Amino acid sequence: MQRNKVSAVFTLARVAADLETDEDALYDIIVDMDPEDGLIWVHGLGDEGCPAFTRDGIDEIKARIAAHRAESDLPPPKS
Repeated sequence: MQRNKVSAVFTLARVAADLETDEDALYDIIVDMDPEDGLIWVHGLGDEGCPAFTRDGIDEIKARIAAHRAESDLPPPKS
């Protein structure tokens, strides 16, 4: 029997901070990601949920950010 091997996920806020990217801009980039891309939704009490990402999902986000920057000629983030 195959089991899910995801041992940790990272919230949108955490990924945005780690990648030095604005949360709203990052949300626009990830809006069409699927679970196959490493995106899951975490739900707590009530109807609110937040996107979270596996390590593969973070790699996907980095690729999407790079493609977005290439298309819009945005400079890379400050290091």
